[in-house]
Amino acid sequence: MGALVEDARSTYAEIGHQIGLSAPAVKRRVDRLLSSGAITGFTARVEPSALGWTTEAYVELFCRGKTSPAEIGVAVARHPEVISACTITGEADALLHIRAKDVRHVEQVIERIASEPFVVRTKSAIVLSRLIDDAAHARDGASLLP
Repeated sequence: MGALVEDARSTYAEIGHQIGLSAPAVKRRVDRLLSSGAITGFTARVEPSALGWTTEAYVELFCRGKTSPAEIGVAVARHPEVISACTITGEADALLHIRAKDVRHVEQVIERIASEPFVVRTKSAIVLSRLIDDAAHARDGASLLP
């Protein structure tokens, strides 16, 4: 799976050459991974700075009462700047990852999210530099072979 993760546009023949399998054998394995749900789709990775979104922040959400994860998810999904969201352990109820064009844009996004009726408060941190690129990290150890 590593060769496919590294470049999903590679042909089955190219992947087969890298890992020592024929193109039909690679296709069968990819089809099996798709049908089993191990591969959930293919996407293009866009460099955020190409879109002008060069600032990242992580925002902890502290919610009122028994706010459900589904309610949080629906609310934060309305904001295109929120690129991921998860519930977490600890004091906060959820953690959001935001990308924006600048600090003022991050502030505006946080203000919009903080205005949700279930949000009691937020706590944010601006990313200074990215130490590990998740795409490169995800490739480590991945293999097309079971």
